[in-house]
Amino acid sequence: MSHFIDRRVSSKRKSAVNRQRFLKRYKTQLKRSVADAVNRRSITDTDAGEKVKIPSKDVSEPVFHHGQGGTREGVHPGNREFVSGDKLQRPPGGGGGGGGDKAGNSGEGEDDFVFELTRDEYLDLLFDDLELPNLVRNQLIGATEFKSVRAGYSADGAPSNIDVVRSLKGAIARRTALGAPYRGRIRELEEEIDLLLRQDVPEDDPRIQELREKISGLRARIAALPFIDTFDLRYKAFAKKPEPTSKAVMFCIMDVSGSMDEERKNLAKRFFLLLHLFLQRNYDKIELVFVRHHTTAMEVDEQEFFYSRETGGTVVSSALNLVHDIIRERYTSDGWNIYAAQASDGDNWETDSPICRELMVQKLVPLTRYFAYVEIMPRHHQSLWYAYQEVAAAKENFAMQQIDGAEDVYSVFRELFKRQQA
Repeated sequence: MSHFIDRRVSSKRKSAVNRQRFLKRYKTQLKRSVADAVNRRSITDTDAGEKVKIPSKDVSEPVFHHGQGGTREGVHPGNREFVSGDKLQRPPGGGGGGGGDKAGNSGEGEDDFVFELTRDEYLDLLFDDLELPNLVRNQLIGATEFKSVRAGYSADGAPSNIDVVRSLKGAIARRTALGAPYRGRIRELEEEIDLLLRQDVPEDDPRIQELREKISGLRARIAALPFIDTFDLRYKAFAKKPEPTSKAVMFCIMDVSGSMDEERKNLAKRFFLLLHLFLQRNYDKIELVFVRHHTTAMEVDEQEFFYSRETGGTVVSSALNLVHDIIRERYTSDGWNIYAAQASDGDNWETDSPICRELMVQKLVPLTRYFAYVEIMPRHHQSLWYAYQEVAAAKENFAMQQIDGAEDVYSVFRELFKRQQA
C-alpha cells in the first residue's frame, strides 16, 4: 500500500483534509500544548488561537536504514582511492550515529515543529471529551420545540427546494407516457412498410410514401413534447416534528469577600471563563445566571460578575439562598436541567458553614443535576470545605476540587466536567 502526503501550503483550504489528519494523528501532543497555553495565558485572550510546538522527533516519518550484515554490490563513480577487489570497512551501527552531551563543531538538527491552531481548532481541543453531567432531555409543557424533517415531495414550494433529480424523472415519465401511443403507431406503420417491401412493392410506391409521411408526422409530435413542464417540478417537502428539549441553566457563584484577594479572584475568573466558553461552545440552549456575594448576595450581569471591584465580609449562605429563590421563581426542576458552579477560598463566618451544609443537602443539591465547588486554597482548608465534604458524602451529584495556582485551573476544570462513561 502506498501513502501520498500533500506538503503544499494550505492555501484556500486546499489541504484541509491533510490538516484534519494531522490534528487527529498528533492529538495527544496538541492537547498537551493547549493545556500549557491555558495556564500561561492572560484572562483576556483565553479563547484566541494558539501556536503550538511539537518536538521534531514526534512528527518524524519512518525511514529505511541499511542494517549490519548482508552482501551489497555498488558502483561509486569518481573513486580515486580504491581499486577492484579492495574491501571496505562497514561503518558501525545501522542508522546513523549518536551524539554526546557536550558541544561539538559539526552536525545539524531541527527545531521543534511549530503548528498554528485556529480559534475553532483550539477550542475543540480545549474542551474535548467534556460534557455537562447528567444532562436529561425534558419534554416541556407549552414549550415544545419543533424540528424540520423531510416529508416526501410536493408539487409547489420555494425555488431553492426544487429537487432536480426527482423533477427530471417526472419529466421523463411524462414524455414516455404521452409518447407511447405515437411510438406504438410508428411500430405498426413500420411493420406495414416491411410487409409491402417483402411483397416486392417498389420504394417509390405512393402507399409506402404515404406511410412514411405518417411516421414523420408522428415523430414530430413526439419531438414537440416539452422537455420539462411546470407539471413535472417537484419540491422537497418538510414537516415540523416535535421533539424533547434539553434546556439547561448554569448558576455561577463567586465569592468576592475581603479574604479573596486579587490573585484568588483572578483564579476564580479563569475557572468561570473556561466554564463560560465551554457552555457557549457546546450547548445552544443554556442560560447563565451570575451571582456574586460577600455578606450579601446579588444577581449581576456578565460584565459586573467579571469586572466589579466590590468586596466585604463573608456569608456564603446568602448566595445559596438567593440561588434557591431564583430556581423557585424562574426554573422549575421538571422543566430545566439545573447546574451550579461555586468558587470560594473557603473562608466563611464560622456559624454560617453548618447553615450552608443544611441548605445544600436539603434544598439546593436535590434540585440540581450537578453542583461543582472549587476552593482556591494556597493555604490550609477553611470551615466551608469541611462542611461541603459532608455534602459530597451524602450526595452523588456534588463534586469538589481545590485549586492551588494557575497551573491547576484547567486540570481541575477537566476533572469536574469530564465525559462520563455510559
